[in-house]
Amino acid sequence: MARAEGAFAQPTTAGTDGASEVLALEKQVERAVLRADIEYLDAVCASDFTYTHGDGWTTGSPILGVDTKSEWLASLPGRYAMREVDSQQVEIHGDVAITMGRVRARTGPATTAQRAFSFWYVRVYARRDGQWWYLSHRTVRGPVYEE
Repeated sequence: MARAEGAFAQPTTAGTDGASEVLALEKQVERAVLRADIEYLDAVCASDFTYTHGDGWTTGSPILGVDTKSEWLASLPGRYAMREVDSQQVEIHGDVAITMGRVRARTGPATTAQRAFSFWYVRVYARRDGQWWYLSHRTVRGPVYEE
């Protein structure tokens, strides 16, 4: 059976079909997480947003934890002293975007002992009424703590 033209979404790269918009949103989200800007994050996360922690599930172990939107937002104040993203990639499939990348972070405020770590993630965004919404975060490797 022949496939109809346009029947399947084709992934795109940054700079095309919303990819740059999604990557810019993801960078703004990361800055907001670092500052614990709950008002901004509440405005860009979908009401059914979920944040899946740790990679235990990828090796057959139980999921380390899943936060609802309100649980995740409540956990942010004072959590990070540093947070930055690298190795970002994005796929756009119509009104759905999937991003992958690595977060490097340091826990705690500058006045306490800090712990550096990193993790790899996959995130899902959806465009609704012209706005990109952050739907889901899943850690797929890590966290890996530095010594």
